[in-house]
Amino acid sequence: MAKLHFIDIFCGAGGLSCGLEQAGLRCLLGIDHDTHAISTFEKNHLHAKSFSGKIEDLTSKQLNSLINNKNIDLVVGGPPCQGFSTVGKGDPNDNRNKLFMEFLRIVKLTNPSYVVIENVTGLLAKKNEKTLKKIFKYFQDLGYTLEVQVMSAHNYGVAEKRRRTIIIGSKVNTTVVFPKLSHDITIGKKFVASLTVNQVLKDLQAPDKIIYNHDIESAQLKHKIDIKRIKKIPQGCGIRYEKDENNYFTPSLKLGINWQEIPEQRLRQTKYFRLHGDTPSPTIMTHRHSYYHPKEDRYLTQREAAAIQSFPNNFVFSGSISAQWRQIGNAVPPLLGKAIGKAILSMHKKSLNNPKKESSKKKTIKTIQNVRSNAFKYKSKA
Repeated sequence: MAKLHFIDIFCGAGGLSCGLEQAGLRCLLGIDHDTHAISTFEKNHLHAKSFSGKIEDLTSKQLNSLINNKNIDLVVGGPPCQGFSTVGKGDPNDNRNKLFMEFLRIVKLTNPSYVVIENVTGLLAKKNEKTLKKIFKYFQDLGYTLEVQVMSAHNYGVAEKRRRTIIIGSKVNTTVVFPKLSHDITIGKKFVASLTVNQVLKDLQAPDKIIYNHDIESAQLKHKIDIKRIKKIPQGCGIRYEKDENNYFTPSLKLGINWQEIPEQRLRQTKYFRLHGDTPSPTIMTHRHSYYHPKEDRYLTQREAAAIQSFPNNFVFSGSISAQWRQIGNAVPPLLGKAIGKAILSMHKKSLNNPKKESSKKKTIKTIQNVRSNAFKYKSKA
């Protein structure tokens, strides 16, 4: 079976592309406006072309030239998610949501057999129901059968509990297939545990024996009081409530917070959170100050964060340290992308083996209520 060609829109550093290629697909083009992310994409996808700029500025002529007029089997994309996010305002009328229309434009121009849309879990919130209905209607009008699931990366070999909304659409299959869970689940009689932070931090060397993007010096804490505080924090713990401060800090180390005056008497985000080495990490954020090393009294390096996200050790990031963190924190974990890629390939194989059977089946238009009720499939024992 020939390799399926795909385009990655809003590709960032190329985490999703990396995973899809690990599954056996081939990226022809990555599109993003972030120059540092595109530089990283180019460095790690040597056979793919790239477009750096606003997607609305990419003409059909330029697109055909970049893909060398080749057939596109799959279009994937993760548009900016601020308008759908459960954090902050989560405004469904945010103009950035219109970038879905640009994704749709590329789909119309290339007519792929498959589409994959990646977004935050907030896309399935009740307040975004109209947006989700529009997405489904647009693609169903183009002949795609769509399904949506919230997938957690730790169920697919990633040492991180990152949950993302994944929409998969097919023009050539009447049933959309999602990857089967491979970790944190019993398979047969054997329980397959999630990967842990300690496991992925054990070996950070690339095949050439170099550890890339591993700036230990810049990961050190600058202030003595921060060092004293983090020394007191056990693995998997941090400061969010007054009881945490009382449990871990002496009076001289306390934060000086009037806990009775802040909303809900808790911090919005846990401070001094030390990762637990024997469990998957929480979602890796876009800056180094969210989490601390499980054993050492410092922040994570970019390489360590990338390893938790399941990036290969020879995947090298470009730009400043803050730019690298932004790329890593925004990325789809490659092993999650690999699982999605394998699901696409299984559908493609089925469509090739039974083309008449697939085309003769009647496609059903599902209600958004049914879609949402069946979307949460992840397991979370770890």
